Amino acid sequence: MSNPSSRRAPSRLSRRGLLAGAVALPAAALLPASPASAQTAYTGYLMAHFVGEGSGGEQIYLAHSDDGLNWTDLNRGQIVLRTPLGTKGVRDPIIVRSPAGNRYWIVATDLHIGSGTSWSDAADNGSRSLVVWESTDLVNWSVPWLLNVAGSIGDAGDAWAPEAIWDAAAGDYLLYWATNSTLGGVKKHRIWYARTGDFRSITTPQVYIDRPGAQGLIDTQIIEVAGGAGGYRYYRASKEHQIVIEGADSLTGSWTRLGDLANLVGTGVEGPMWAKFNDRGEWALWLDQYATGRGYMPVLTADPASVSSYRTVSGYNVGANRKRHGFVLNLTAAEETRVLNRYRSPVFNRLQSYNFQDRYVRHSNFDVRIDPNVSPAVDSQFRLVPGLASSSAVSFESVNFPGHFLRHVNYDFVLAPRETSSQFAADATFNRVAGLADSSWSSFTSYNFPSRHLRHYGYQLRLDPVSTGQERADATFRVTT
Repeated sequence: MSNPSSRRAPSRLSRRGLLAGAVALPAAALLPASPASAQTAYTGYLMAHFVGEGSGGEQIYLAHSDDGLNWTDLNRGQIVLRTPLGTKGVRDPIIVRSPAGNRYWIVATDLHIGSGTSWSDAADNGSRSLVVWESTDLVNWSVPWLLNVAGSIGDAGDAWAPEAIWDAAAGDYLLYWATNSTLGGVKKHRIWYARTGDFRSITTPQVYIDRPGAQGLIDTQIIEVAGGAGGYRYYRASKEHQIVIEGADSLTGSWTRLGDLANLVGTGVEGPMWAKFNDRGEWALWLDQYATGRGYMPVLTADPASVSSYRTVSGYNVGANRKRHGFVLNLTAAEETRVLNRYRSPVFNRLQSYNFQDRYVRHSNFDVRIDPNVSPAVDSQFRLVPGLASSSAVSFESVNFPGHFLRHVNYDFVLAPRETSSQFAADATFNRVAGLADSSWSSFTSYNFPSRHLRHYGYQLRLDPVSTGQERADATFRVTT
């Protein structure tokens, strides 16, 4: 999670979890092997993160690395997933992979500090749910849903910094997060956990980590270590007054405090994020230097149990976007190929008006029109994707509101978050044809009203029948990049 300036327990937000696997489908589709045991099969790294409280900052961003230390922002640094649910902001994302490697989830805190919410109000009266997306390939993501994890926890005020790890012994995921609530007369953030197999339903939440007295805890992440390097199967890094390292042989057994990193990195760090190097027996523990605003730094170790072995390094680069509390997923060659094909050099298109060539289709407050000098320019950028109702047609997905599509409603156009209904898919699908006013340009007919064309009228985008020369010009556009 990323924090308030005061850094007091109820006002800090951080979450990073390491996911070792995930479940997805029927139990028969799951593999018993732990992801930790297949580490050498990985070729790259994918980081999911948010960038801060600024405009659009509390959404899902992605970055890629070849070596685990130097990162390149994907999707041209633009938002990859934007939530239309709950607070309409997300922080602290994790990526979960199923043990079978055929299902993935992104799970994130439902929180939008940038909307003007105070940290105290968010902690006491915030969302008790997490936001979840699902995918079968890491590039095509479902419509998100809210998973209510803290609603049954007494006076719970929030649900922050989710993490999840596959528990092979139990055959499900241990999902854990921080909730601010009262137990034993003390209200503070504790780590709670529940079991899940699909991130749509959970078992009854239970307290997982409860520090003594009034000491709260928000950020903690667990990694499973193949072969039990250092003597333990699992390691946990938690942000207390400093970063504390613990070890255990089972997820719900007793944990041993191994030490802290205060002498190495001080106390002004949070958001611990583990990552195993693909090519060697070494781990990076990424820490967000929130106190100085310098972003993530890695500390490396070949023995997670030996706190004295952790060391800082130079020669790393986190990319142009600021990285806030996120997650690193080791990628197989197939996963890396899919991710880079989609996000490394994406094509962003604009629709230029034929008869007002200084104007482009753009969204503004979810209405759609043609304007000159669009600012910000990204409001006029779209991805032309296979049609939601027919792959031979096209749909227009917003670049800065991914998951939102141009859609007609009562023959008017809006930018709307995707729904699962066939009606939405049909309303957001268009057939691309030769331009009505110039065949070297393009026109678009409605999938479900094929006699009507996308056209502008009074600079507003509409879906109308077309017959006159003026109307044909209004319905003609150039697809530019």
